[in-house]
Amino acid sequence: MASVIKISYHKRLFLMLLAFSWTIILCSIGFHFLREKEYKSELLSAQLQLYNRQLLETIEDGLPFEEFIETYSKPYQDLRVSVITLTGTVIYDNMISIDSLDNHRQRHEIAEALKNGSGYHIGRQSVSDGREYFYSATKGDRVIVRTAIPYSPSLKELLKADWDFLGLMIILSLVTSTLAYFATRKLGKNIKRLTQFAAKAEKGEYFDEDELFPNDELGTISNHIVHLYTKLQQTIKDRDVAYEATMREEQEKIRIKRQLTNNINHELKTPVASIQVCLETLLSGINLSEEKRQGLIERCYINNERLRRLLSDVSLITRIEDGSQLIGKESVVINNIIEEIADELEIMPEEEKFTLHTDFPEQVVVEGNTSLIGSIFRNLTENAIAYSGGRNIYISLIENNDQMCKIRFEDDGCGVDDKQLPRLFERFYRVDKGRTRRMGGTGLGLAIVKHAVQFHGGTIIASNHPNGGLRFEFVLMKHSEL
Repeated sequence: MASVIKISYHKRLFLMLLAFSWTIILCSIGFHFLREKEYKSELLSAQLQLYNRQLLETIEDGLPFEEFIETYSKPYQDLRVSVITLTGTVIYDNMISIDSLDNHRQRHEIAEALKNGSGYHIGRQSVSDGREYFYSATKGDRVIVRTAIPYSPSLKELLKADWDFLGLMIILSLVTSTLAYFATRKLGKNIKRLTQFAAKAEKGEYFDEDELFPNDELGTISNHIVHLYTKLQQTIKDRDVAYEATMREEQEKIRIKRQLTNNINHELKTPVASIQVCLETLLSGINLSEEKRQGLIERCYINNERLRRLLSDVSLITRIEDGSQLIGKESVVINNIIEEIADELEIMPEEEKFTLHTDFPEQVVVEGNTSLIGSIFRNLTENAIAYSGGRNIYISLIENNDQMCKIRFEDDGCGVDDKQLPRLFERFYRVDKGRTRRMGGTGLGLAIVKHAVQFHGGTIIASNHPNGGLRFEFVLMKHSEL
């Protein structure tokens, strides 16, 4: 009877671990190469997508786009630009006559752009000129912009995976195999000891715990490897979290700026149109009475003043957001600013006069920007005068210590609906849009207040007073850092 060759547990475990490790490593290598090529392709597509969006904005604004293509295509060698309708008809191509081009709706990048808003395709041969291109397409409201870079040897070299990683993985694989051999040999001994423990435990015999898992080289190496792995994973996790946070922040900035641009465009239309109508009437030669002529001139002045205030407010918000490092700070006595507000209220016409009540038992000094802190109180005061419907303003010091001060600003007007309170600080948000425009408001006053408070490291909340009126409570840090 032939003898059966029995492989030791150490060797069987080592071979299993070795096969498993190499399988994981080979899969990781394959995944890395595929993912790296995909990442490089997406990165190149993202660059072309940015170009496409800028060109789409130029086209949708009704501006000549040939000059834009000529100017901004210089960094890309032989960049081909096509403008395609949503039905797939090519209406512009900077390299090929559109008469020779067929319908592009079924092209991979066009179909993907129609479905998802953007798309790209790698290395397809053009039917028009026979060259291979890297295509990237972006869908707009009316047309699709597609850009293409020749799939040249240099581009192929750029998009291919980094083979240096293979050498690193081979070295890592060899190191892993070596460690696996010694680790399984030591583990085999420990398994043998564990078997002995099980046998003794079954018989109820005494077993010395020190023999079960001794504090030797294996324990030290294992603990060290676990520590290094945990540290590496935490580093990767922290990096990914930081990257995602940065991307979200950048995307939010882009969204806010795009929204601000759209809102500004909307807000400019009304005063500009009004000024244009007045000027056209004055220039038309129509025989107008002096009273009507003066009325048109005053209307032009009012709308011009509204434009000036709008641009001034937008400039202030932009300066706070984009240039906070350049805004100077100094010691600001808040009591002095409140006194200035009181003096300004004193000279108002009697029928419009507000009474300011202050409760500041001590002097409050904040390290900040005098102009921005002044804008907090002035915008809150102007908001109360214009829209509250009351006749009294109350400013109180709620808390004051070495780190911060908390201030309450309230009026005795009608307040606002509770549902509108969370939106009061949004740009161009108006509780009563028609009334705000009649009063000359830009819709940015409370947004400026919020930005100015945040610049000084604080927060602000709005609420309705139990007895009527609107209440603002805000915190200013005394030593907030830029």
